[in-house]
Amino acid sequence: MKVAFPVAPEPEADVAEAARLLFAGPVDFLKGVVAMDGLPPADRPEVCFAGRSNAGKSSLINALTGRKGLARASNTPGRTQEINYFTLGEHSYLVDLPGYGFAKAPVTVVAKWQALLKNYLAGRPTLRRAFCLIDSRHGVKPVDHEIMTLLDKSAVPFQVVLTKADKLGPNAIKPVLEQVETELQKHPAAFPQIVVTSSEKGQGIATLRAIIAGLD
Repeated sequence: MKVAFPVAPEPEADVAEAARLLFAGPVDFLKGVVAMDGLPPADRPEVCFAGRSNAGKSSLINALTGRKGLARASNTPGRTQEINYFTLGEHSYLVDLPGYGFAKAPVTVVAKWQALLKNYLAGRPTLRRAFCLIDSRHGVKPVDHEIMTLLDKSAVPFQVVLTKADKLGPNAIKPVLEQVETELQKHPAAFPQIVVTSSEKGQGIATLRAIIAGLD
């Protein structure tokens, strides 16, 4: 049976405002982790952001928090080589994972952070949801299935977030949504809603904030 993956609706005004206030409060970089023994205590819920290198993770985190320099954006794909933890007040952790796929780094370095990524996803009990970022211009690629399959095996619910939607015309997003929906049929851990975002224009930011705020 085919599962539907509609676009996540905009939140009610009161829900959106509560989420906005949460993200407008203290948000701080906690630490960068290069090994599992460096993870902070699992003392609160957390959500993580995964995506191909240059999918727009840093820009999305900055847009969510309204802080341009919180997560470091770079024109060099694969620059983030560690798991970066941010505190969302006392509410939860926001976790920026290393970009996967193409990266200008030695093979041994790439293998090390891919192993760290796998260990984190399989062994973090407080991880409530992973957000898989997909560039709207490219849709789901084979490398995305690798991380999604890992999330399936780890029993970690994940939700696709389409990024850079402003780069497409108003009608161009429809075939992308259809392609993503088709590809997600292969993944039982996929949450049945897609969030369409633009960090530059603010599209979908309130929706994603509300989703995160509701994951207690």
